[in-house]
Amino acid sequence: MNPTPSDPSLDLQVTCPRGLEELLSEELEALGAVPVKSTVGAVSARADRVTAYRVCLWSRLANRVILCLVRDEGIATPEQLREAVAAIPWEAHLPLSASLAVDFHGRSEAIRHTRFGAQTVKDGVVDRLQARGLPRPSVDLKQPDLRCYANLHRGRLVVGIDLSGVSLHRRGYRRDVGHAPLKENLAAALLLRAGWPELARQGAPLVDPLCGAGTLLIEAAMMAADMAPGLARDRFGFHGWAGHDEGSWRELRREAEARASIGRKRCRSRFYGLDQSPAALAAAKANAMRAGIPALIELRGAGLGELASPQGLAEASPGLLITNPPYGERLGELPELVTLYARLGERVRDAFPGWQLAVFTANPDLGHRIGLRAHKQYALRNGPLEAKLLLMAVPERQDGQAAATPARSQGAQMFANRLEKNRRRLKKWLKRSGEQCYRLYDADMPEYAMAVDVYADWVHVQEYAAPKSVDVDQAQKRLFEALAVIPEVLEVAPTRVVVKRRQRQSGRAQYEKQAATGERFEVREGPARLWINLRDYLDTGLFLDHRPVRRMLGEMAADRRFLNLFCYTGAATVQAALGNGEAGGATESVSVDLSNTYLQWARDNFALNRLDPGRHRVVREDCLRWLERANAEFDLIFMDPPTFSNSKKMEETLDIQRDHGRLVRLAMARLAPGGTLVFSNNQRRFKLDADLVDHYAVKEISGQTFDPDFVRNPDLHHVFLIRHRGDGEASA
Repeated sequence: MNPTPSDPSLDLQVTCPRGLEELLSEELEALGAVPVKSTVGAVSARADRVTAYRVCLWSRLANRVILCLVRDEGIATPEQLREAVAAIPWEAHLPLSASLAVDFHGRSEAIRHTRFGAQTVKDGVVDRLQARGLPRPSVDLKQPDLRCYANLHRGRLVVGIDLSGVSLHRRGYRRDVGHAPLKENLAAALLLRAGWPELARQGAPLVDPLCGAGTLLIEAAMMAADMAPGLARDRFGFHGWAGHDEGSWRELRREAEARASIGRKRCRSRFYGLDQSPAALAAAKANAMRAGIPALIELRGAGLGELASPQGLAEASPGLLITNPPYGERLGELPELVTLYARLGERVRDAFPGWQLAVFTANPDLGHRIGLRAHKQYALRNGPLEAKLLLMAVPERQDGQAAATPARSQGAQMFANRLEKNRRRLKKWLKRSGEQCYRLYDADMPEYAMAVDVYADWVHVQEYAAPKSVDVDQAQKRLFEALAVIPEVLEVAPTRVVVKRRQRQSGRAQYEKQAATGERFEVREGPARLWINLRDYLDTGLFLDHRPVRRMLGEMAADRRFLNLFCYTGAATVQAALGNGEAGGATESVSVDLSNTYLQWARDNFALNRLDPGRHRVVREDCLRWLERANAEFDLIFMDPPTFSNSKKMEETLDIQRDHGRLVRLAMARLAPGGTLVFSNNQRRFKLDADLVDHYAVKEISGQTFDPDFVRNPDLHHVFLIRHRGDGEASA
């Protein structure tokens, strides 16, 4: 049966974010509706017209309130859809000369696009009106007088009128949303799950230590002040409905305004928001002003380190701390966030004993860094992200005792001990060598599978992706433990710890872009000054294990013509050009690579060291092709190819085990008499072509090319000195 405007029992479908159906059903019942059935993201209910208005005005959880005009089964074709819509008495719902928009959701085998579905529904409306001699409605997609809702799912059709208009989560007060806005109805759901209504009745205070644009604070204050969430809205969808009763609506609105006026005066709760961002605080202040509750909320620019119980709350009943901190959706954000969550726990335990803490996060493992056990967890979604609301009771402080800081786990303490042990082992070498960039830890403990590299006063962490045999949650937990330990042991700010995940690489994957910050800084290696970028690529611009090889090139390059093949960022060329000692460096050099990005990086390194670009050139070309065409001779050649490359810029793939013989022969054709080819690669199981040993004087020096920070991995790279026979020693 199609309900008419006078029907006292309207069929409503009230939609909401997934996970809020139970709360919405309870809310609808409290507002006077009769819930019938819950489905994913919606609750069906029966209500009269005034109750439908009340739901639009007072629901804190709903997105839309749909007045269902038909529910039909077996709809598959456009013709069936159009006929079902044409059977609805639109003349009783759509005023003359009113504009219309259709929101269509769903599909069938014959209806595959929402735009086509919306057009078909609109055609059904037109058919009905024209059959009764009424004019076609105009279409206004942006601000229609009436919005039609249609949903087709597995042959089941629901068609109705959207009584809400724009989504009800848009209260009208929030124009400044901050960096990571939380939708208003989701914020309300978090407060309900955290038990805020009962605390508000007791006059308890509420604190958001990372308040952003203030959505949680404002929703909490509106609850405590008995303010209808839709009171600031000028228009709802039912205003364009032919069955609208303006008198009933005005009376309902007057009642809500009176309750809000009284509620603001009687509100005993106090609300405090902290944030370090001036822009976020300005947005929160403006939002609170538009919501009509600026006097209830106090905002302060402060970080978590300054989180303390607001003045005057010492005698107040324990309240609620609730916050929506960053989640660390990008791996590189984790070091700072691990510290942020831990600091939140420390400050809460110290300053808010006896309070309730509610943390909404899409990364529950970060939530564990707070150091408090969650006595309840609620699974919810924040947009596309699966998230959890963690509810924790802050323990009461024992008389005269400071709040206890959670101890490190046994594994975390062992990891910290290993970092300290490695620092002591490398201390004398670092003091003697003056090196700023070195490896401190490389999966020394299998449970903590990562490399930790120091670049001056920065730390670069590469997590080795866990094999399938290792539990993902345990690996994540250990990573977070390590990221908590590293800043403490190495005495660096968490903001100077950069983390990446290193998986098994093929080709030039280590060069592929991870981010686009452009953030780089200068480090020193021997006499060279070099640019480093820790964030934008998997590697940093400097292969630390090749440091001794670069140092050796500097010693060998005096008065030599130098060729650097697969030159990457040109660090080896810089060392060769600068030389080592009074003898000076290479007289000229050519550096060849296929990447524009890294050749520009090499140019920047050359400029940083004041190398003459006329004598030290870079060439963009496939090294194989360049060697085949080159006719110049060089006294010293360095060749460090990737293990494998299938770059689209190359004519063929490169496999170093398969192709190194050809590469070496081509390079030797460019090597002057008395010269040396330094051939290096990182293929762990590499075997040199025996034919090369027969034709050239070859000496493997791999064991001599590891500084103390890499001695644990003797197969990390292989280095050979190759000369023409008769120029030097025999093969060894």
